[in-house]
Amino acid sequence: MQAINDFILAAAGQPWVLVLVLACCVIDGFFPPVPSESVVVGLAAVAATADVPNPLLLALIAAAGAFSGDNIAYLLGRRVGTRRWAWMRGPRMQAAFRWAGRELRKRPASLILVARFVPIGRVAVNLTAGVTHYPHLRFAGLTVLSASLWAAYSVAIGLFFGQWFEDNHVLGAAIAIVCAVALGILVDLVINKFRGKPNVVERIREPGA
Repeated sequence: MQAINDFILAAAGQPWVLVLVLACCVIDGFFPPVPSESVVVGLAAVAATADVPNPLLLALIAAAGAFSGDNIAYLLGRRVGTRRWAWMRGPRMQAAFRWAGRELRKRPASLILVARFVPIGRVAVNLTAGVTHYPHLRFAGLTVLSASLWAAYSVAIGLFFGQWFEDNHVLGAAIAIVCAVALGILVDLVINKFRGKPNVVERIREPGA
C-alpha cells in the first residue's frame, strides 16, 4: 500500500498528469467508459495534502476538457442524424430523440447542467442536442457553465475528502470518487423529483416519452 501511495504522489507531480486529465475529460463527453470523475477527483484528493497538482489548474484543465468533449458529442450527433444506423431508427430511440428535443426547447439550462453530473446522462443529452439541431451557440454557452461547475465540484469533493486521509492517498481518493459520483446522481434525482419527472438516464431510455 505504501508503494502505491508513493507512486500516486510521484505521478501527481508530473506535468503529463494534466494532459491525462484533459484527454479523459474530452473523451468522456462522448464515451462514458472513460472515467473522468475518477481522474479529477482522485488527483484533487492527493492535492489536498501533497499540493500537487495545483487544484486551480486541475479545475481549469478539467473544465476545458469537459467543455470540449460535450461539444464534440454535439457535433457528432448533428453529423450522424437520427436515422443513420439501425439502432437509431427503433421506436424507443426515436421517442427519446423527440423527448430530448422538446425538453431542450423548454428547459435547456436545467437539462444540460444536470446531465453533466451524470456520466451516461451527459452523453445522451449531448448527442441528442446535436441530433435535434438545438442551436449550437446556446449549447456551447450552457456547456461553458456546466463544465465549469462540474470541474469545480469534482475538485472540491476531492479536496474535502483528501485532507482526511493524509497518510493514505489511495483510500482518500477512492472515497472521494464514490462520493462525487453518488452526489452527482443524487442531484439528478432530487431536481427531477421536485419537477415530478424521471431522472435524465431513465427519461432518455423511456420509449413512450
